[in-house]
Amino acid sequence: MVISISVVLLLLIFTVIYLRHGGLKFTHALICTLLGFCLAGSSVAPTISQGIAATADMVSSVRP
Repeated sequence: MVISISVVLLLLIFTVIYLRHGGLKFTHALICTLLGFCLAGSSVAPTISQGIAATADMVSSVRP
């Protein structure tokens, strides 16, 4: 578990650096994809899923 959390943190750091740099290239997108797969396999995945679902429900309930 410690190794998987370290990998997730490392990929997250790379993603933030690439986003701040101003543009994502193919390699940057690949690292972002790897971050997504690592997060999906971690213990944080249910929390992220619930947060996304709650946000989608909130946005869908807003009337213009």
